[in-house]
Amino acid sequence: MIELVDVNRHFKNGNETNHILKDINLRIEAGEFVAIMGPSGSGKSTLINILGFIDRGYDGDYQFGGANYKEKSDNALAEIRNETVGFVFQNFKLIQNNTILENVSIPLLYAGLGARQRKQRVIDVLHQVGLYDKENLVPNKLSGGQQQRVAIARAIVNQPKFIIADEPTGALDSKTSQDIMDLFLQLNKERGTTMIVVTHDPRVAEQADRVIHILDGRIQREEVNQHE
Repeated sequence: MIELVDVNRHFKNGNETNHILKDINLRIEAGEFVAIMGPSGSGKSTLINILGFIDRGYDGDYQFGGANYKEKSDNALAEIRNETVGFVFQNFKLIQNNTILENVSIPLLYAGLGARQRKQRVIDVLHQVGLYDKENLVPNKLSGGQQQRVAIARAIVNQPKFIIADEPTGALDSKTSQDIMDLFLQLNKERGTTMIVVTHDPRVAEQADRVIHILDGRIQREEVNQHE
């Protein structure tokens, strides 16, 4: 499904060039649950920006579903991103002045759905993530765990092929973190949604099918988790 071949990423900083990703070769199958681990500055964020069709200033090849996306226009990439990827962030990235309904509707606005369809789809998805009768509240009326559920609802409302979650449990206590992980595992198992989770937390990583360890811009090793 996803394949990076000999991917390198350089960033210019004045007269200096920083080599952030080095010879990345990575394959992620449809329906797989992958965790990416590594210290700050190891290149994790750069890697997921490439995987999420945000950054295309790399050298090498990115194949998704057998197609190469290197030469697509910015508009084409934006459309592919909206249809294909759901993003979940550590700090939720919800619009505080908007209701939960409006926040989760955003990808559907880009997709051109009418108001009635949008509302029904959003309420269905909120129910799927365990939120009932919350659609007219604003985010700061919810707990951190509930806000992350809203962010997950927004990520899945367009039925993406894969989800990229960047430290999704980093701002949550351990019980709420596990609740969020259980939700990810449910999406992965029941819907077959491919999951890519960046984490510092070994308890999160051990629930994935595979763990990719990155250090200094290189893939150091991969581990396959054996689940009961």
